[in-house]
Amino acid sequence: MSNPAFQVRKCDVLILGSGGAGLLAALAAYEDDPALDILIAVKGLFGKSGCTRMVQGGYNVALSESDSVENHFMDTVRAGAWLNDQDLAWELVSRAPGCILRLETVCGAFFDRSPDGEIHQKAFAGQSFDRTVHKGDLTGIELTNRASEQIVRREIPVLEERRAIALLSASGAGGRVAGAMLLDIQSGEFTAVNAKCTLLATGGGPTFYKYSACAQELATDGMAMAWEAGADFCDMEMVQFHPTGILTGEGLQITGTLLEEGLRGAGGHLLNGQGERYMERYDPERMERSTRDLVARAGYTEIKEGRGTENGGVFIDVSHLGADFVRMNFRGMVDRCADLGFDLAGAPVEVSPTAHYMMGGAKIDTGCRTSLPGLFAAGEDAGGTHGANRLGGNGVANSTVFGEVAGREMAAEAGGAPLESFDRGAAEASVAEALGALGDGDSPYPVRASLKELMWEKIGLRRNGADLAAGLEEIASLGERAARARAGGGQAYNIAWQNVLDARNQATVAELIARSAIERDESRGSHYRDDIPEQKQGALYNVFISKRDGKAAVERRPVRFTRVKPGEELAAAEPVNFMD
Repeated sequence: MSNPAFQVRKCDVLILGSGGAGLLAALAAYEDDPALDILIAVKGLFGKSGCTRMVQGGYNVALSESDSVENHFMDTVRAGAWLNDQDLAWELVSRAPGCILRLETVCGAFFDRSPDGEIHQKAFAGQSFDRTVHKGDLTGIELTNRASEQIVRREIPVLEERRAIALLSASGAGGRVAGAMLLDIQSGEFTAVNAKCTLLATGGGPTFYKYSACAQELATDGMAMAWEAGADFCDMEMVQFHPTGILTGEGLQITGTLLEEGLRGAGGHLLNGQGERYMERYDPERMERSTRDLVARAGYTEIKEGRGTENGGVFIDVSHLGADFVRMNFRGMVDRCADLGFDLAGAPVEVSPTAHYMMGGAKIDTGCRTSLPGLFAAGEDAGGTHGANRLGGNGVANSTVFGEVAGREMAAEAGGAPLESFDRGAAEASVAEALGALGDGDSPYPVRASLKELMWEKIGLRRNGADLAAGLEEIASLGERAARARAGGGQAYNIAWQNVLDARNQATVAELIARSAIERDESRGSHYRDDIPEQKQGALYNVFISKRDGKAAVERRPVRFTRVKPGEELAAAEPVNFMD
């Protein structure tokens, strides 16, 4: 058999993904060194895919004189149940003001204003101050459109419908990443992109749960590739479930799509099937404005204990706020609900908790470097910033802030570095493995459906040791089925082929979640165990998982309290230069 064929393309900086992290990374790298050869590759369509575009709620940032980055930091680490990498959390909150200003002044994004002309900031759950900047309830579209325009204006090349299937290893010693192998979904052809620096900004996307709110083309590709390449991961057990995903008919893909946090921040009520405001049982002080982990788990508990709706959900009701107010402030959600036959402004809407965001990921430092030289990560591919629970509004801030950081770090590194050649044998093997998924064999669709049910029931919002152990065994079995799955037909626009590759990546990352969840023998943040419902007292730890001799090795590492310890308050820091 001849060696698998692929083209070769070279660049200085390769960015995988065109959400907030990828877009801002490209712009920052270009700003620092316009002579760099920057290339963006995106699995879907440029400006039309990924999760940033789907952001409804907004962007957390300390802008008001009555607020501070210290307050934002404390809200972030408290929500994260003190598992956050505090240096990463500080980078997030301290760089967010400058990033939001550049989004307006450089990209041309325009956010809602208060009557005095200042940027309006609304209430989001779990925060001590109303600091969420927004564009109605369509914030992500505004950010994505404006940043994408600047990419086009700078003539930064973009490859659409190119999925990365493997990271390329440098031919020399040292374990350096030297780019990625791309599969053209349209033609089925392969291109090895040889790069000095590579950024994972593919988005996590826990679409292996029964209900999920992310872009459905996401399949944890970046995480799976980083794992296969040998990167270290942290806190993979921490998967965030949003409390209010629209509950529609059985089998509809839109089920799980968010009704965003601003509804609860504005005073929306959560009701069970008996019409009770059930949050009074779980957090009587904050009620619906409690943190996402607690609110989502409360809704799930109401459903599981028989107090949900006939369709297995609960209700969110904002009709008491007034129809005009709801239509004016939440136009996107009003229209989306109307398309599905719901009247958000006038009646309760049936919802369910829905898988939304992965706090864990490839562990990065404050320069977005992973444990592998040449490989950077930003956005949901990266772990450490959010700890055990992410504040609503910190997600898009995280993507754009660390996208900028990664872009600048890559520009500095790539500017004076030679381009290392890649291991051609390993590259050919990655192509051969992908092509091996074509032919006669099992369908990938039952594998993906089984994984969704398994993850929802045994490794979801409420867990226990027996379910986790059984779930891990079932994931291994599903991984074997995914490895045997095949897609008939040719290489061009073969959706079944893409689903085989998706199923394999999802089984890989699902195993990391299960193994990490077994290791954390306590309940903390989004990780809740019915058999160990309390938080452990004493030393706090992060769960790290790495590949050693081809197998997953799990270990606990003490949390590093580099800025503040539990029970303390962060002292006021020097004023932050917003434009730094």
